[in-house]
Amino acid sequence: MNNTNKIYQDPDSGTSAEQMRTEIQEYLNVRNQRRRIFPRAVLVGLFAGLVSVLFRFSLAGADLVRNTLIEWSQAHPTWGWIFPMLFGATGALVSVVLVRKYAPEASGSGIPHLEAVLHRFRQLHWQRVLPIKFLGGIIAIGSGLAIGREGPSVQMGGAVADAISRWLKVAPLERLTLIAAGAGAGLSAAFNAPLAGLVFVLEEVRRDFRPIVFGATFIAAASADIVARLISGQTPVFLVPSYPTPPLSTLPAFAILGIVAGIAGVAFNRSLIGTLELFSKLHGRWNLGIPVLVGASAGLIGWYSPILVGGGHELSEKVLLGQVAWMSILSWLIIRFLLTITSYGTGAPGGIFAPLLGIGALIGLGIGEVATKLVPGVIEQPAVFAVVGMAAYFTAIVRAPLTGIVLVLEMTGNYQQMLPLLVSCFAAYAVAEIFKELPIYEALLERDLMKGGIQLTIKEPTIFEFEIEPQSRFEGQIVRNLGLPAGCLLVRCVEGGREWIPSALTQLEAHMRITAVIAPDAIDSLKFLQDGCKTREHDEYPEA
Repeated sequence: MNNTNKIYQDPDSGTSAEQMRTEIQEYLNVRNQRRRIFPRAVLVGLFAGLVSVLFRFSLAGADLVRNTLIEWSQAHPTWGWIFPMLFGATGALVSVVLVRKYAPEASGSGIPHLEAVLHRFRQLHWQRVLPIKFLGGIIAIGSGLAIGREGPSVQMGGAVADAISRWLKVAPLERLTLIAAGAGAGLSAAFNAPLAGLVFVLEEVRRDFRPIVFGATFIAAASADIVARLISGQTPVFLVPSYPTPPLSTLPAFAILGIVAGIAGVAFNRSLIGTLELFSKLHGRWNLGIPVLVGASAGLIGWYSPILVGGGHELSEKVLLGQVAWMSILSWLIIRFLLTITSYGTGAPGGIFAPLLGIGALIGLGIGEVATKLVPGVIEQPAVFAVVGMAAYFTAIVRAPLTGIVLVLEMTGNYQQMLPLLVSCFAAYAVAEIFKELPIYEALLERDLMKGGIQLTIKEPTIFEFEIEPQSRFEGQIVRNLGLPAGCLLVRCVEGGREWIPSALTQLEAHMRITAVIAPDAIDSLKFLQDGCKTREHDEYPEA
Protein backbone atom coordinates (compact mmCIF):
# COMPACT_ATOMS: atom_id res chain seq x y z
CA MET A 1 0.00 0.00 0.00
CA ASN A 2 1.25 3.48 -0.93
CA ASN A 3 1.60 5.64 2.19
CA THR A 4 3.45 8.47 0.48
CA ASN A 5 0.70 11.03 1.15
CA LYS A 6 0.07 9.98 4.73
CA ILE A 7 0.73 12.73 7.31
CA TYR A 8 2.00 11.64 10.73
CA GLN A 9 1.67 13.57 13.95
CA ASP A 10 4.78 14.66 15.81
CA PRO A 11 4.06 13.70 19.44
CA ASP A 12 6.24 16.56 20.73
CA SER A 13 4.78 19.31 18.55
CA GLY A 14 1.25 19.41 19.94
CA THR A 15 -0.04 19.71 16.36
CA SER A 16 -2.64 17.26 15.10
CA ALA A 17 -2.40 15.54 11.76
CA GLU A 18 -5.38 17.52 10.49
CA GLN A 19 -3.78 20.81 11.48
CA MET A 20 -0.57 19.80 9.74
CA ARG A 21 -2.53 18.90 6.63
CA THR A 22 -4.25 22.30 6.71
CA GLU A 23 -0.98 24.19 7.14
CA ILE A 24 0.65 22.30 4.26
CA GLN A 25 -2.33 23.02 2.02
CA GLU A 26 -2.21 26.71 2.93
CA TYR A 27 1.49 26.80 2.15
CA LEU A 28 0.89 25.22 -1.26
CA ASN A 29 -1.95 27.66 -1.99
CA VAL A 30 0.25 30.65 -1.14
CA ARG A 31 3.09 29.29 -3.25
CA ASN A 32 0.79 28.76 -6.23
CA GLN A 33 -0.67 32.24 -5.75
CA ARG A 34 2.81 33.76 -5.89
CA ARG A 35 3.61 31.85 -9.06
CA ARG A 36 0.49 33.30 -10.68
CA ILE A 37 0.61 36.86 -9.45
CA PHE A 38 4.31 37.77 -9.69
CA PRO A 39 4.56 37.50 -13.52
CA ARG A 40 1.37 39.56 -13.74
CA ALA A 41 2.92 42.15 -11.43
CA VAL A 42 5.78 42.56 -13.92
CA LEU A 43 3.24 43.24 -16.65
CA VAL A 44 1.41 45.74 -14.44
CA GLY A 45 4.67 47.52 -13.61
CA LEU A 46 5.75 47.82 -17.24
CA PHE A 47 2.48 49.31 -18.46
CA ALA A 48 1.90 51.49 -15.39
CA GLY A 49 5.44 52.82 -15.75
CA LEU A 50 4.89 53.56 -19.42
CA VAL A 51 1.67 55.47 -18.72
CA SER A 52 3.32 57.42 -15.90
CA VAL A 53 6.30 58.41 -18.06
CA LEU A 54 4.04 59.48 -20.92
CA PHE A 55 2.06 61.56 -18.45
CA ARG A 56 5.24 63.19 -17.15
CA PHE A 57 6.45 64.08 -20.67
CA SER A 58 3.01 65.38 -21.64
CA LEU A 59 3.01 67.64 -18.58
CA ALA A 60 6.46 68.92 -19.53
CA GLY A 61 5.07 69.84 -22.94
CA ALA A 62 2.06 71.57 -21.38
CA ASP A 63 4.36 73.52 -19.05
CA LEU A 64 6.42 74.60 -22.06
CA VAL A 65 3.29 75.91 -23.80
CA ARG A 66 2.23 77.83 -20.68
CA ASN A 67 5.68 79.32 -20.07
CA THR A 68 5.99 80.32 -23.74
CA LEU A 69 2.66 82.11 -23.52
CA ILE A 70 3.72 83.87 -20.31
CA GLU A 71 7.04 84.91 -21.83
CA TRP A 72 5.26 86.36 -24.84
CA SER A 73 2.67 88.15 -22.70
CA GLN A 74 5.33 89.68 -20.46
CA ALA A 75 6.67 91.49 -23.49
CA HIS A 76 3.38 93.43 -23.55
CA PRO A 77 2.97 94.54 -19.92
CA THR A 78 -0.01 96.82 -20.57
CA TRP A 79 -2.43 94.17 -21.74
CA GLY A 80 -0.45 90.92 -21.92
CA TRP A 81 -1.53 89.70 -18.46
CA ILE A 82 -5.01 88.90 -19.78
CA PHE A 83 -3.81 85.95 -21.86
CA PRO A 84 -2.31 83.87 -19.00
CA MET A 85 -5.50 84.53 -17.04
CA LEU A 86 -7.66 83.31 -19.93
CA PHE A 87 -5.38 80.33 -20.43
CA GLY A 88 -5.56 79.35 -16.76
CA ALA A 89 -9.32 79.91 -16.47
CA THR A 90 -10.06 77.90 -19.63
CA GLY A 91 -7.82 75.01 -18.62
CA ALA A 92 -9.28 74.79 -15.13
CA LEU A 93 -12.84 74.93 -16.45
CA VAL A 94 -12.30 72.30 -19.17
CA SER A 95 -10.58 69.86 -16.79
CA VAL A 96 -13.30 70.19 -14.14
CA VAL A 97 -16.10 69.77 -16.70
CA LEU A 98 -14.41 66.64 -18.11
CA VAL A 99 -14.20 65.10 -14.66
CA ARG A 100 -17.73 65.99 -13.56
CA LYS A 101 -19.32 64.77 -16.77
CA TYR A 102 -17.40 61.60 -17.54
CA ALA A 103 -15.51 60.36 -14.43
CA PRO A 104 -16.29 62.03 -11.08
CA GLU A 105 -14.01 59.55 -9.31
CA ALA A 106 -11.06 61.02 -11.24
CA SER A 107 -11.28 64.33 -9.39
CA GLY A 108 -8.51 65.44 -7.06
CA SER A 109 -5.69 63.12 -6.16
CA GLY A 110 -7.47 59.85 -6.83
CA ILE A 111 -5.61 58.14 -3.98
CA PRO A 112 -8.62 58.18 -1.59
CA HIS A 113 -10.74 56.65 -4.36
CA LEU A 114 -8.16 53.93 -4.89
CA GLU A 115 -8.12 53.20 -1.16
CA ALA A 116 -11.93 52.96 -1.24
CA VAL A 117 -11.64 50.46 -4.10
CA LEU A 118 -9.15 48.34 -2.15
CA HIS A 119 -11.51 48.37 0.85
CA ARG A 120 -14.39 47.46 -1.52
CA PHE A 121 -16.28 50.68 -0.85
CA ARG A 122 -16.08 51.75 -4.49
CA GLN A 123 -15.78 50.22 -7.93
CA LEU A 124 -12.89 51.02 -10.26
CA HIS A 125 -13.98 51.72 -13.84
CA TRP A 126 -10.64 51.89 -15.58
CA GLN A 127 -12.20 52.58 -18.99
CA ARG A 128 -13.22 56.08 -17.93
CA VAL A 129 -10.74 56.82 -15.13
CA LEU A 130 -7.61 56.25 -17.22
CA PRO A 131 -8.32 58.59 -20.17
CA ILE A 132 -10.02 61.33 -18.11
CA LYS A 133 -7.28 61.33 -15.47
CA PHE A 134 -4.60 61.48 -18.13
CA LEU A 135 -6.15 64.18 -20.31
CA GLY A 136 -7.73 66.15 -17.45
CA GLY A 137 -4.50 66.12 -15.46
CA ILE A 138 -2.49 67.50 -18.38
CA ILE A 139 -5.00 70.30 -18.95
CA ALA A 140 -5.35 71.19 -15.24
CA ILE A 141 -1.67 71.15 -14.28
CA GLY A 142 -0.63 72.59 -17.64
CA SER A 143 -3.00 75.52 -17.17
CA GLY A 144 -1.15 76.47 -13.98
CA LEU A 145 -3.19 74.94 -11.15
CA ALA A 146 -0.96 74.10 -8.18
CA ILE A 147 -1.53 70.34 -8.18
CA GLY A 148 0.90 67.51 -8.83
CA ARG A 149 1.32 64.50 -11.09
CA GLU A 150 1.82 61.85 -8.41
CA GLY A 151 -1.87 61.42 -7.51
CA PRO A 152 -2.90 60.87 -11.13
CA SER A 153 0.10 58.55 -11.61
CA VAL A 154 -0.97 56.44 -8.61
CA GLN A 155 -4.62 56.25 -9.68
CA MET A 156 -3.73 55.55 -13.32
CA GLY A 157 -1.34 52.83 -12.16
CA GLY A 158 -4.21 51.20 -10.29
CA ALA A 159 -6.45 51.58 -13.34
CA VAL A 160 -3.84 49.93 -15.57
CA ALA A 161 -3.63 47.03 -13.11
CA ASP A 162 -7.41 46.71 -13.10
CA ALA A 163 -7.47 46.56 -16.90
CA ILE A 164 -4.77 43.88 -17.01
CA SER A 165 -6.45 41.89 -14.23
CA ARG A 166 -9.78 41.84 -16.05
CA TRP A 167 -8.10 40.97 -19.32
CA LEU A 168 -6.34 38.03 -17.67
CA LYS A 169 -9.50 37.16 -15.67
CA VAL A 170 -7.74 36.91 -12.32
CA ALA A 171 -9.60 36.21 -9.07
CA PRO A 172 -11.08 39.25 -7.22
CA LEU A 173 -8.63 39.10 -4.30
CA GLU A 174 -5.63 38.86 -6.63
CA ARG A 175 -7.06 41.73 -8.67
CA LEU A 176 -7.03 43.96 -5.58
CA THR A 177 -3.43 42.99 -4.89
CA LEU A 178 -2.46 43.90 -8.44
CA ILE A 179 -4.32 47.23 -8.19
CA ALA A 180 -2.29 48.06 -5.08
CA ALA A 181 0.88 47.02 -6.92
CA GLY A 182 -0.11 49.24 -9.85
CA ALA A 183 -0.49 52.19 -7.49
CA GLY A 184 3.05 51.67 -6.22
CA ALA A 185 4.30 51.34 -9.79
CA GLY A 186 2.70 54.65 -10.73
CA LEU A 187 4.40 56.49 -7.88
CA SER A 188 7.69 54.74 -8.60
CA ALA A 189 7.74 55.89 -12.21
CA ALA A 190 6.49 59.39 -11.37
CA PHE A 191 9.47 60.15 -9.10
CA ASN A 192 12.09 57.51 -10.06
CA ALA A 193 11.52 56.21 -6.54
CA PRO A 194 10.80 52.44 -6.48
CA LEU A 195 11.29 52.00 -2.73
CA ALA A 196 8.98 54.93 -2.03
CA GLY A 197 6.35 53.34 -4.27
CA LEU A 198 6.64 50.09 -2.33
CA VAL A 199 6.58 51.70 1.10
CA PHE A 200 3.66 53.98 0.19
CA VAL A 201 1.50 50.99 -0.69
CA LEU A 202 2.44 49.11 2.48
CA GLU A 203 2.18 52.12 4.78
CA GLU A 204 -0.76 54.04 3.32
CA VAL A 205 -2.65 52.61 0.35
CA ARG A 206 -3.02 48.94 1.29
CA ARG A 207 -1.61 48.77 4.85
CA ASP A 208 -0.97 45.09 4.33
CA PHE A 209 2.49 43.58 4.89
CA ARG A 210 1.68 40.07 3.69
CA PRO A 211 4.41 38.57 1.50
CA ILE A 212 2.08 38.35 -1.51
CA VAL A 213 1.32 42.10 -1.35
CA PHE A 214 4.94 42.99 -0.59
CA GLY A 215 6.26 40.85 -3.42
CA ALA A 216 3.76 41.97 -6.06
CA THR A 217 4.23 45.66 -5.21
CA PHE A 218 8.02 45.35 -5.10
CA ILE A 219 8.12 43.69 -8.52
CA ALA A 220 5.69 46.18 -10.08
CA ALA A 221 7.50 49.20 -8.62
CA ALA A 222 10.90 47.93 -9.79
CA SER A 223 9.56 47.16 -13.28
CA ALA A 224 7.98 50.61 -13.55
CA ASP A 225 11.21 52.26 -12.42
CA ILE A 226 13.19 50.40 -15.07
CA VAL A 227 10.81 51.72 -17.73
CA ALA A 228 11.08 55.26 -16.35
CA ARG A 229 14.87 55.17 -16.23
CA LEU A 230 15.17 53.72 -19.74
CA ILE A 231 13.11 56.58 -21.12
CA SER A 232 13.94 59.55 -18.90
CA GLY A 233 17.39 58.68 -17.51
CA GLN A 234 18.73 57.50 -14.17
CA THR A 235 19.32 60.82 -12.44
CA PRO A 236 17.26 61.69 -9.35
CA VAL A 237 14.18 63.84 -9.89
CA PHE A 238 15.83 66.83 -8.19
CA LEU A 239 19.32 67.75 -9.37
CA VAL A 240 20.74 69.03 -6.09
CA PRO A 241 24.18 68.58 -4.52
CA SER A 242 24.81 65.89 -1.95
CA TYR A 243 24.98 68.01 1.17
CA PRO A 244 27.35 66.91 3.97
CA THR A 245 25.99 65.37 7.15
CA PRO A 246 25.16 68.14 9.66
CA PRO A 247 26.87 67.91 13.07
CA LEU A 248 24.95 66.37 15.97
CA SER A 249 24.72 69.77 17.62
CA THR A 250 22.23 70.81 14.91
CA LEU A 251 19.67 68.09 15.78
CA PRO A 252 17.66 70.42 18.10
CA ALA A 253 17.22 72.77 15.13
CA PHE A 254 15.90 69.88 13.03
CA ALA A 255 13.54 68.96 15.87
CA ILE A 256 12.22 72.54 15.82
CA LEU A 257 11.79 72.22 12.06
CA GLY A 258 9.70 69.09 12.65
CA ILE A 259 7.49 70.90 15.19
CA VAL A 260 6.92 73.83 12.81
CA ALA A 261 6.24 71.44 9.94
CA GLY A 262 3.81 69.50 12.13
CA ILE A 263 1.81 72.61 13.00
CA ALA A 264 1.86 73.77 9.37
CA GLY A 265 0.77 70.29 8.26
CA VAL A 266 -2.24 70.34 10.57
CA ALA A 267 -3.11 73.79 9.20
CA PHE A 268 -2.83 72.45 5.64
CA ASN A 269 -5.12 69.50 6.30
CA ARG A 270 -7.78 71.60 7.98
CA SER A 271 -7.56 74.30 5.33
CA LEU A 272 -7.86 71.77 2.50
CA ILE A 273 -10.90 70.04 3.99
CA GLY A 274 -12.44 73.42 4.84
CA THR A 275 -11.93 74.65 1.27
CA LEU A 276 -13.55 71.52 -0.14
CA GLU A 277 -16.53 71.97 2.18
CA LEU A 278 -16.83 75.65 1.26
CA PHE A 279 -16.68 75.06 -2.48
CA SER A 280 -19.18 72.20 -2.26
CA LYS A 281 -21.78 74.53 -0.78
CA LEU A 282 -21.62 76.95 -3.70
CA HIS A 283 -24.32 76.43 -6.29
CA GLY A 284 -25.60 78.09 -9.42
CA ARG A 285 -23.15 80.26 -11.31
CA TRP A 286 -20.50 79.70 -8.64
CA ASN A 287 -20.51 75.96 -9.33
CA LEU A 288 -18.29 76.47 -12.37
CA GLY A 289 -17.25 79.99 -11.47
CA ILE A 290 -14.83 78.76 -8.79
CA PRO A 291 -12.60 76.80 -11.24
CA VAL A 292 -12.61 79.80 -13.57
CA LEU A 293 -11.67 82.16 -10.73
CA VAL A 294 -8.92 79.91 -9.38
CA GLY A 295 -7.54 79.25 -12.87
CA ALA A 296 -7.52 82.95 -13.70
CA SER A 297 -5.76 83.70 -10.41
CA ALA A 298 -3.13 81.08 -11.19
CA GLY A 299 -2.65 82.66 -14.61
CA LEU A 300 -2.15 86.11 -13.11
CA ILE A 301 0.32 84.78 -10.54
CA GLY A 302 2.15 82.95 -13.33
CA TRP A 303 2.39 86.17 -15.31
CA TYR A 304 4.26 87.79 -12.43
CA SER A 305 6.28 84.71 -11.47
CA PRO A 306 5.98 81.55 -13.65
CA ILE A 307 7.82 79.44 -11.07
CA LEU A 308 4.93 79.73 -8.58
CA VAL A 309 2.30 77.93 -10.68
CA GLY A 310 1.86 74.39 -11.93
CA GLY A 311 3.20 71.28 -10.24
CA GLY A 312 6.09 73.17 -8.67
CA HIS A 313 9.06 71.04 -9.74
CA GLU A 314 11.22 74.01 -10.69
CA LEU A 315 10.26 75.80 -7.50
CA SER A 316 11.22 72.84 -5.31
CA GLU A 317 14.54 72.40 -7.09
CA LYS A 318 15.34 76.10 -6.74
CA VAL A 319 14.57 75.99 -3.01
CA LEU A 320 16.64 72.84 -2.53
CA LEU A 321 19.57 74.62 -4.14
CA GLY A 322 19.13 77.52 -1.73
CA GLN A 323 18.57 79.95 -4.61
CA VAL A 324 15.67 81.82 -3.02
CA ALA A 325 16.06 85.27 -1.51
CA TRP A 326 15.42 85.45 2.22
CA MET A 327 12.63 88.02 1.77
CA SER A 328 10.83 85.87 -0.82
CA ILE A 329 10.45 82.72 1.29
CA LEU A 330 7.41 83.80 3.31
CA SER A 331 5.53 85.34 0.37
CA TRP A 332 6.17 82.29 -1.84
CA LEU A 333 5.09 80.02 0.99
CA ILE A 334 1.77 81.83 1.44
CA ILE A 335 1.05 81.96 -2.30
CA ARG A 336 1.75 78.26 -2.84
CA PHE A 337 -0.24 77.29 0.25
CA LEU A 338 -3.35 79.21 -0.85
CA LEU A 339 -3.02 78.25 -4.51
CA THR A 340 -2.65 74.56 -3.64
CA ILE A 341 -5.73 74.28 -1.42
CA THR A 342 -7.90 76.29 -3.84
CA SER A 343 -6.63 74.38 -6.90
CA TYR A 344 -7.38 71.06 -5.22
CA GLY A 345 -10.73 72.39 -4.05
CA THR A 346 -11.90 72.88 -7.63
CA GLY A 347 -12.01 69.11 -8.14
CA ALA A 348 -9.56 69.18 -11.04
CA PRO A 349 -7.53 65.96 -11.47
CA GLY A 350 -4.24 66.40 -9.65
CA GLY A 351 -2.48 65.45 -6.42
CA ILE A 352 -0.89 67.22 -3.49
CA PHE A 353 2.45 65.35 -3.23
CA ALA A 354 4.48 67.73 -5.38
CA PRO A 355 2.93 70.97 -4.06
CA LEU A 356 3.32 69.97 -0.42
CA LEU A 357 6.93 68.95 -1.02
CA GLY A 358 7.59 72.43 -2.36
CA ILE A 359 5.88 74.05 0.63
CA GLY A 360 7.84 71.81 3.00
CA ALA A 361 11.08 72.81 1.29
CA LEU A 362 10.22 76.50 1.75
CA ILE A 363 9.47 75.92 5.44
CA GLY A 364 12.76 74.07 5.84
CA LEU A 365 14.78 76.74 4.04
CA GLY A 366 13.19 79.43 6.21
CA ILE A 367 14.11 77.59 9.40
CA GLY A 368 17.60 76.96 8.01
CA GLU A 369 18.15 80.64 7.30
CA VAL A 370 17.04 81.59 10.81
CA ALA A 371 19.27 78.89 12.35
CA THR A 372 22.24 80.08 10.29
CA LYS A 373 21.85 83.61 11.57
CA LEU A 374 21.31 82.54 15.20
CA VAL A 375 24.17 80.04 15.26
CA PRO A 376 26.70 81.23 12.66
CA GLY A 377 29.41 78.79 11.72
CA VAL A 378 27.56 75.67 12.91
CA ILE A 379 25.13 75.37 10.01
CA GLU A 380 26.89 76.02 6.72
CA GLN A 381 24.15 74.96 4.28
CA PRO A 382 20.62 76.25 5.08
CA ALA A 383 19.38 74.29 2.06
CA VAL A 384 19.91 71.06 4.03
CA PHE A 385 16.87 72.10 6.04
CA ALA A 386 14.89 72.35 2.81
CA VAL A 387 15.64 68.68 2.06
CA VAL A 388 14.53 67.63 5.54
CA GLY A 389 11.56 70.00 5.52
CA MET A 390 10.00 68.20 2.57
CA ALA A 391 9.86 64.89 4.44
CA ALA A 392 8.73 66.46 7.73
CA TYR A 393 5.86 68.36 6.10
CA PHE A 394 4.85 65.25 4.13
CA THR A 395 4.85 63.22 7.35
CA ALA A 396 2.63 65.71 9.17
CA ILE A 397 0.08 65.76 6.34
CA VAL A 398 0.01 62.15 5.11
CA ARG A 399 1.16 60.53 8.39
CA ALA A 400 3.41 58.17 6.47
CA PRO A 401 6.91 58.90 7.81
CA LEU A 402 8.67 55.98 6.13
CA THR A 403 7.29 56.98 2.75
CA GLY A 404 8.31 60.60 3.31
CA ILE A 405 11.85 59.72 4.30
CA VAL A 406 12.43 57.19 1.52
CA LEU A 407 10.79 59.44 -1.09
CA VAL A 408 12.98 62.42 -0.26
CA LEU A 409 16.14 60.30 -0.14
CA GLU A 410 15.44 58.81 -3.56
CA MET A 411 14.38 62.13 -5.10
CA THR A 412 17.39 64.10 -3.89
CA GLY A 413 20.11 61.46 -3.39
CA ASN A 414 20.94 63.04 0.00
CA TYR A 415 21.35 59.82 1.97
CA GLN A 416 23.66 61.58 4.46
CA GLN A 417 20.63 63.33 5.98
CA MET A 418 19.09 60.16 7.44
CA LEU A 419 19.42 61.15 11.10
CA PRO A 420 18.07 64.72 10.66
CA LEU A 421 15.21 63.24 8.64
CA LEU A 422 14.34 60.81 11.42
CA VAL A 423 14.40 63.54 14.06
CA SER A 424 12.28 66.02 12.08
CA CYS A 425 9.77 63.44 10.87
CA PHE A 426 9.33 62.07 14.40
CA ALA A 427 8.66 65.58 15.72
CA ALA A 428 6.23 66.36 12.89
CA TYR A 429 4.41 63.06 13.40
CA ALA A 430 4.14 63.65 17.16
CA VAL A 431 2.70 67.15 16.68
CA ALA A 432 0.06 65.90 14.25
CA GLU A 433 -0.88 63.13 16.68
CA ILE A 434 -1.14 65.60 19.57
CA PHE A 435 -3.61 67.66 17.56
CA LYS A 436 -5.51 64.42 16.78
CA GLU A 437 -5.60 65.38 13.13
CA LEU A 438 -6.60 62.66 10.66
CA PRO A 439 -4.09 61.88 7.89
CA ILE A 440 -5.16 63.76 4.79
CA TYR A 441 -6.05 60.74 2.64
CA GLU A 442 -8.03 59.18 5.48
CA ALA A 443 -9.87 62.47 5.99
CA LEU A 444 -10.60 62.75 2.26
CA LEU A 445 -11.79 59.15 2.12
CA GLU A 446 -14.04 59.64 5.16
CA ARG A 447 -15.48 62.81 3.62
CA ASP A 448 -16.13 61.04 0.32
CA LEU A 449 -17.90 58.11 1.97
CA MET A 450 -19.99 60.34 4.23
CA LYS A 451 -20.93 62.55 1.30
CA GLY A 452 -21.90 59.84 -1.15
CA GLY A 453 -22.65 56.85 1.08
CA ILE A 454 -21.05 53.43 0.65
CA GLN A 455 -21.98 52.47 -2.88
CA LEU A 456 -21.46 48.74 -2.65
CA THR A 457 -23.58 45.91 -4.00
CA ILE A 458 -22.51 42.29 -4.42
CA LYS A 459 -24.14 39.54 -6.44
CA GLU A 460 -22.21 36.59 -5.03
CA PRO A 461 -20.38 35.73 -1.80
CA THR A 462 -17.46 38.15 -1.53
CA ILE A 463 -14.25 38.16 0.51
CA PHE A 464 -13.38 41.16 2.69
CA GLU A 465 -10.29 41.81 4.82
CA PHE A 466 -10.05 43.82 8.03
CA GLU A 467 -7.42 44.70 10.62
CA ILE A 468 -8.39 44.74 14.30
CA GLU A 469 -7.32 48.05 15.79
CA PRO A 470 -6.27 48.50 19.41
CA GLN A 471 -9.12 49.18 21.86
CA SER A 472 -11.72 48.03 19.34
CA ARG A 473 -14.84 46.10 20.24
CA PHE A 474 -13.45 42.88 18.74
CA GLU A 475 -10.12 43.04 20.59
CA GLY A 476 -9.83 40.24 23.16
CA GLN A 477 -13.12 38.61 22.09
CA ILE A 478 -13.52 35.02 20.94
CA VAL A 479 -15.26 34.44 17.62
CA ARG A 480 -18.46 32.93 18.98
CA ASN A 481 -19.06 35.99 21.18
CA LEU A 482 -18.84 38.49 18.31
CA GLY A 483 -22.47 38.08 17.31
CA LEU A 484 -21.70 37.78 13.61
CA PRO A 485 -24.82 38.31 11.46
CA ALA A 486 -26.22 35.47 9.39
CA GLY A 487 -24.44 35.16 6.05
CA CYS A 488 -21.12 36.37 7.48
CA LEU A 489 -18.33 33.88 8.16
CA LEU A 490 -14.73 34.34 9.31
CA VAL A 491 -12.46 32.11 7.24
CA ARG A 492 -8.92 33.25 8.01
CA CYS A 493 -6.79 34.93 10.66
CA VAL A 494 -3.32 36.38 10.06
CA GLU A 495 -0.92 37.46 12.81
CA GLY A 496 2.71 38.12 12.01
CA GLY A 497 3.79 35.43 9.60
CA ARG A 498 1.19 32.89 10.84
CA GLU A 499 -2.11 32.15 9.08
CA TRP A 500 -4.88 29.81 10.22
CA ILE A 501 -8.58 29.08 9.92
CA PRO A 502 -10.37 30.43 13.02
CA SER A 503 -12.64 28.35 15.20
CA ALA A 504 -15.43 29.44 17.54
CA LEU A 505 -12.87 29.70 20.37
CA THR A 506 -10.26 31.73 18.47
CA GLN A 507 -9.44 34.92 20.37
CA LEU A 508 -8.97 38.07 18.31
CA GLU A 509 -6.17 40.47 19.20
CA ALA A 510 -5.08 43.93 18.12
CA HIS A 511 -3.29 44.16 14.74
CA MET A 512 -4.60 40.73 13.76
CA ARG A 513 -6.00 40.58 10.21
CA ILE A 514 -9.20 38.69 9.61
CA THR A 515 -10.83 37.58 6.37
CA ALA A 516 -14.61 37.27 6.12
CA VAL A 517 -16.92 35.89 3.46
CA ILE A 518 -20.17 37.85 3.18
CA ALA A 519 -23.24 36.63 1.30
CA PRO A 520 -25.15 38.99 -1.04
CA ASP A 521 -28.11 39.23 1.33
CA ALA A 522 -25.84 40.05 4.30
CA ILE A 523 -24.14 43.19 2.95
CA ASP A 524 -25.18 45.10 6.10
CA SER A 525 -22.74 42.94 8.07
CA LEU A 526 -19.89 44.78 6.31
CA LYS A 527 -20.49 47.85 8.47
CA PHE A 528 -20.79 45.61 11.54
CA LEU A 529 -17.32 44.21 10.89
CA GLN A 530 -15.82 47.62 10.07
CA ASP A 531 -17.11 49.18 13.28
CA GLY A 532 -16.09 46.17 15.35
CA CYS A 533 -12.51 46.40 14.12
CA LYS A 534 -12.17 50.15 14.68
CA THR A 535 -11.07 51.74 17.93
CA ARG A 536 -13.91 52.10 20.38
CA GLU A 537 -14.20 55.89 19.99
CA HIS A 538 -15.44 55.29 16.43
CA ASP A 539 -17.63 52.32 17.33
CA GLU A 540 -21.37 52.74 16.73
CA TYR A 541 -22.29 49.44 18.37
CA PRO A 542 -22.64 49.40 22.17
CA GLU A 543 -20.92 46.77 24.23
CA ALA A 544 -23.10 43.69 24.53
